Amino acid sequence: MKEHDFTLILTADPDEEAADRLYGVCDDGTLATIAGVPQMHFHRAGASLEAAIRSAIESIRSVGFEVARVEIEPAALAQTA
Repeated sequence: MKEHDFTLILTADPDEEAADRLYGVCDDGTLATIAGVPQMHFHRAGASLEAAIRSAIESIRSVGFEVARVEIEPAALAQTA
């Protein structure tokens, strides 16, 4: 499987306990709050970019968080072609 890079923008900023839960299911993600925007950057394996993103969203939802949007760098999109 190929590794895919993308960022999920969260709808809420996790506290320390919630961050621990997120890291418990997303060991391939890095949690950050940039300019007040909570986000988790992923380097996730998947059969396709879409599959990797869907898997990451499912992981985040499994611990009670929602995703506002997905951000992908143009260079990452070029690698999927």
